[in-house]
Amino acid sequence: MDYCHRHNLVDPTLVGAERRFGIRVTLPEGDTMRKILGEDWETLHWYPSEAERDSAFEQMAVRHGYYRNTDSPTQVLEKIIR
Repeated sequence: MDYCHRHNLVDPTLVGAERRFGIRVTLPEGDTMRKILGEDWETLHWYPSEAERDSAFEQMAVRHGYYRNTDSPTQVLEKIIR
């Protein structure tokens, strides 16, 4: 598979690496985005090491600068292991 954008989530050098440590992202009950994405929406991000997963978790938990001051984004992050 060709990777043409540096921002892709998968580093081509790690494509075959085992990834046991993950982050599950879901929406809280009653979140209005559930009307668009569905009641059972979730996405998973997998990492080769617990340290990489924990670092990504911390970055994902921070409210980034793209939100407007009046926005209140919600997401539920959960550390998982398979």
